[in-house]
Amino acid sequence: MKLETALQILKEDHNFRAIINQDKYHYQGEDWTFQQLSYDSRKTSEQTLFFAKGQQFKAEYLESAIQQGLRYYVSEVDYQVSIPVILVNDIKQAMSLIAMEFYQNPQNKLKLLAFTGTKGKTTAAYFAFNILQEEWKPAMLSTMNSTLDGHNFFKSQLTTPESLDLFAMMAQAVEQGRTHFIMEVSSQAYLVKRVYGLTFDVGVFLNISPDHIGPIEHPSYEDYFYHKRQLLANSRFLILNQQMDHIDFLLDSIADFPHTTYGLGSPNTIQNASAFNFQVTGELADEYDIQLIGDFNQENALAAALACHQLGASPTAIKAGIANTKVDGRMEVLPHPSGAKIFIDYAHNGDSLKKLIDTVAHYQKGKLALILGATGNKGESRRKDFGILLNDYPDLDVVLTADDPNYEDPKAISQEIASYIHRTVTIIPDREAAIQYLLEKNYSNKDAIIIAGKGADAFQIIQGEKIPYPGDQQVVTNLLQKNRVGTNG
Repeated sequence: MKLETALQILKEDHNFRAIINQDKYHYQGEDWTFQQLSYDSRKTSEQTLFFAKGQQFKAEYLESAIQQGLRYYVSEVDYQVSIPVILVNDIKQAMSLIAMEFYQNPQNKLKLLAFTGTKGKTTAAYFAFNILQEEWKPAMLSTMNSTLDGHNFFKSQLTTPESLDLFAMMAQAVEQGRTHFIMEVSSQAYLVKRVYGLTFDVGVFLNISPDHIGPIEHPSYEDYFYHKRQLLANSRFLILNQQMDHIDFLLDSIADFPHTTYGLGSPNTIQNASAFNFQVTGELADEYDIQLIGDFNQENALAAALACHQLGASPTAIKAGIANTKVDGRMEVLPHPSGAKIFIDYAHNGDSLKKLIDTVAHYQKGKLALILGATGNKGESRRKDFGILLNDYPDLDVVLTADDPNYEDPKAISQEIASYIHRTVTIIPDREAAIQYLLEKNYSNKDAIIIAGKGADAFQIIQGEKIPYPGDQQVVTNLLQKNRVGTNG
């Protein structure tokens, strides 16, 4: 791609300011062609157009890249090094639009489906993937696992990747013959413009509740909600949960857009629901089998079904896709030797935790026990939300533990949660020890143990590093196999 093309893109977006030092250092100019995009100074060469992004970026990173042959960089700041800088007003906008063109606009060769919401994005994405896979060739970017060829899966680093990575992945999906591209789109994706300039064929807004509010995320709920609803302005067809907060405001804002809704009070409702079966009225009226228990999972299935229907999926494919969907770490159920049930779920904010506890209580009528933690250095409002919520369940046996403490002390995080709870709870910072402690208690077949937060994550984030962790299901399985928990009940 020629530099001239990149400059024209920046100018059309009103994002170009100047090229500084091009004449001084006798560089080739706008005829120069680059063959790689990068925002990692360790991955550069003389054929790289480099983007200097981030508040922590340092001139020394550029100096290192120059030693590798770097000839130009794009930046909001002139770092006064020995190569020209292409100055822009917004580096993230520049990255996204240039990446689109560099990768030959792969977004135009795929049907794009995006899910946003405080919770349920991953589950809904999995439902959509399984539905579309019946008749098409979907790719998927998910918090849990991603696939660009429909067969090989990998763990995602971000809910929504940086734009350079996103469009590279889209291009790879096109090369692999994929027809559809399913994404989870976070509020951060719009806050830091990872999907700037991208229009989705179908956008689904699952729900909204306070989350991701803190010093390095959103400064307020209003800001979080604002960035969530940017998906509505950047989708050709919209699907919304009729029962979500602020629905009247949202529907008013999209009155002129093609859209539909689902849930109580909408044309598409769930009726006669049981643990593994539900009926739908409306445009997809039928009876559906499902492996994931809980009303919220049935709602996620319906949202995905409506989205896939809009993208051309047949009723047969929708039924089969929903019935075949299983998600690691989402409402997984294991048996305790006593006959009690062990529920493992990714629920990691107040709203999703409430739905998890209520769902388990609906099926298990005995005593309930819960293992819970909160992440360090992000989503700090969750700690208070958890504490206040747990006051509504005075008979719930609560053990607080580590859940990606990062640079914070997991014991201190647990103590902060406990400070909002009006009863005594147990704090065991080591997560495996906490699980063992709870599994060793006496239970009956009506009881339940809920292990919330980590789901299938096989790591703990500690001091900025992903430290290997077996995963909650594997920890439970190991303890049961080693007979390290009792069978009394």
